[in-house]
Amino acid sequence: MKLPTGQAILAFLRTAFKRIVLFFGGLFLCLWILSFTDVPYYAYHSLGTSAGKLKKEPNLIVLLGGSGMPSPDGFMRCYYASKAAKKYLQANIVIALPFNETDSLKQLNMMLNELVLHGVDSTRIQFEPQGFNTYSQAQNLATRYESSKATLSVLIVTSPEHMYRAIKTFRKQGFWEVGGEPAFEIPPDEEQIKDKENKHIESLSFRYNMWSYLNYELLVLREYTAIAYYWVKGWL
Repeated sequence: MKLPTGQAILAFLRTAFKRIVLFFGGLFLCLWILSFTDVPYYAYHSLGTSAGKLKKEPNLIVLLGGSGMPSPDGFMRCYYASKAAKKYLQANIVIALPFNETDSLKQLNMMLNELVLHGVDSTRIQFEPQGFNTYSQAQNLATRYESSKATLSVLIVTSPEHMYRAIKTFRKQGFWEVGGEPAFEIPPDEEQIKDKENKHIESLSFRYNMWSYLNYELLVLREYTAIAYYWVKGWL
C-alpha cells in the first residue's frame, strides 16, 4: 500500500482547514444576523419559563448556587430567592452549591449572609454542599427528602437559561410538584442610557442590543448542549 506523500497530507490539511473556517464563519454569520432579531431573547426566555409554574405555595425553596459568590449570577439568584422567601414565609430554603476544599463553606455562607441581609431568617436556611452538578444536587435532595418528596412543593431559583433543565432533573428524581423562579436580569431603559446632551447615539440597537443578544445566543447554545447531554444520560 502506497503511503500518502507530504504534499498530499499538506493538501488534505489545507482543505480541512478551509472547511472548518467556512463552517465556523458561516455559523458566526448566522448568529450575527440573528442578533438583530428577537429570536435569541425568545429562546432564552423560553428556557426560563417553559417548564411550568407551581400550582400551590412551595414548602421548599431550592437556591442553586451557579457561579457562586461573589458573582453577578450569584447576587441575582440570591435577590430572587430572598423575594420568594419573604413571600412564602412557611417555606424552608436550601442553598445547593458545591463546597470548595480550599475555602470550605465560605461561598455557601456568603450566599446565606446575602439572604439574611435581604431579611430572610437564617434558621430557615440549610445547605446542600455535596452535589457537584444539577443532577447530583437533585439526587442528594431526593435522598434527604425521600419520605416526603412526592408531596413537597418545590420552588427552584436559578438563572433563566438553566431553569428548564433544573426543573426536569428534579422531577426525574421524584419531586412531582416543581416550579421555577427564574432570575431574569432587568435591563435599563434605553432612554436612560442615551447620551442626550451630545446625541452621539441615536439608537442602541447596535451598541447594546446586538451584544446582549449575542450573549443570549451563547447561553442558549451552551444550555441546549447540556440538555442534550442530560437527555442522553437519562437524567431528564
